[in-house]
Amino acid sequence: MEERYIASVDLGTSKLAVCVARILGHDVQVIYYKESPSEGIRYSYVNNPGKVENVLRDALSQAQQELKIKIQQVIVGLPRYYVRQENASASMDRTDPDTQIEDGEVRTLKSMALEEYPLSDSKNEVIYGAVAQSFSTEDSLNELENDIVGMTAEKLEGNFKVFIGSRRHSINIDNVFNSMGIAIAKKYFTPGITARAVLKEEQMENGVALMDIGAGVSSVTIFKGKIMRYYAAIPFGGNSITRDIKTECNFSFGLAENIKKAYGACMPGKLSALGEKSIQIVDENDEPTAQVGVKYISEIITARMKEIIEALLYHIQASGYASEDLLRAGVVVTGGGAELVNCANYIKELSGYSVKVGYPRRFFSCEGCPEATEASAATSMGMILAAKGDQLLNCVKEAPAHRYWTAPKPALDLATGNGSFASPRPASNMEKGSQEELAANMERPGDTIPEPVEVVVETEPVPEPAIEASVIAAQDDGPTVFDEYTPEEIKEAKNRKREKPVKERKPLPKPKFTWLKHIQNTISKAAGDIFDGMENEEI
Repeated sequence: MEERYIASVDLGTSKLAVCVARILGHDVQVIYYKESPSEGIRYSYVNNPGKVENVLRDALSQAQQELKIKIQQVIVGLPRYYVRQENASASMDRTDPDTQIEDGEVRTLKSMALEEYPLSDSKNEVIYGAVAQSFSTEDSLNELENDIVGMTAEKLEGNFKVFIGSRRHSINIDNVFNSMGIAIAKKYFTPGITARAVLKEEQMENGVALMDIGAGVSSVTIFKGKIMRYYAAIPFGGNSITRDIKTECNFSFGLAENIKKAYGACMPGKLSALGEKSIQIVDENDEPTAQVGVKYISEIITARMKEIIEALLYHIQASGYASEDLLRAGVVVTGGGAELVNCANYIKELSGYSVKVGYPRRFFSCEGCPEATEASAATSMGMILAAKGDQLLNCVKEAPAHRYWTAPKPALDLATGNGSFASPRPASNMEKGSQEELAANMERPGDTIPEPVEVVVETEPVPEPAIEASVIAAQDDGPTVFDEYTPEEIKEAKNRKREKPVKERKPLPKPKFTWLKHIQNTISKAAGDIFDGMENEEI
């Protein structure tokens, strides 16, 4: 059995985390995890690709030297801020209402939902991910996907949430890795996969709000019935606390950050003996230059944390899931901010919910990498967990050459996802003629780590890489995944439309929009495909 590797890069506002996992069969072991101070990243998005590249190059070089491997592909997370959620829906009339609803019909309905939700500004926006919320028939309402399959009905309807982000922020990520000659194997919209790394199945079933307090962005993700129901983010986090300490105490940003990590705590009135301690600052000659009380530092931290927590609680109220009956599992807090002393207790005091700190669950071995078990590593562990099931992914091998495709006339093969890509894609997203080449390249015996190969382009390539649309679901067998669909299913759906007279159709609630026109606009504006080809492994 071939040994393979997965390398993830978490581009955070204050830290850049590189994680490498070794996989042999079902055995997954994290063999490298290290955080480095980041530059050029603002509010979790790449603001200055040049600065990010300098830091990332050093971080990946250090990982390669220590592990004696060459990383040629990585998985990476998309920004968490400047993301909005929209509702999409679709319905279809079934030709034979007495037959059971099949998985293929559900997948076709999902594609129709995105077809009928065009981006209002496709030049500047792109879909980061989507998740099914519920399905209905004339006899049943708000059913999960696993429950709707097997029912009989004349009409099938579905409701979905679509998460839309900035195209520029995604392009900047691609620019960084393209400049380094490293392929992006997958991109993930990380709130869902972070939740999967730290939350238990029963928490997502009974209702839970996951607060992720990062350096530049804090977010809240709500799960109910194992489905991601709501997401919101604010541009405040640990860096805001550090800047407050810096300003109030007249320290450098680096010193303020170190003091926050070493002595940072919420609720100064509950520090007991620690609150009476003082921190003495000395220079390189061991001469004292300043002195500040731990309690005073805690007062500064608590003031800012109150602002952050209350903003997140406001979004919980706005979600419609704020009642204790809907959030029976309460709140789980993760991210670097969760490591502040008394953070969970302070959230509980302000909200009234039961609160726990969310650490990465032990899905695989992390011996020798203790940092990988901390709350700040939750996103990195989530990406490894989401990608481990892709048997073709091996980050020490070159990305398979991909052939761009352009139809001579308006047409689209939805099964293969033919369009414009710069990032490597799974075999199912390649031309049929190149699938055998991919299999041969991936299975050559005795392969050593090859040099990167030039991408084969048959037509004019679009400069923007494709976005790997992450799907937010709770479990591998969850009922909410946008699965890949086949040409037969699409053809069958079109035939069903032709068999029923147009006059009998009920008008859709949104303006008429054709999938073909959407794809043409998408290709012409370098949008990349918006569906995933990784089944249920990608959240």
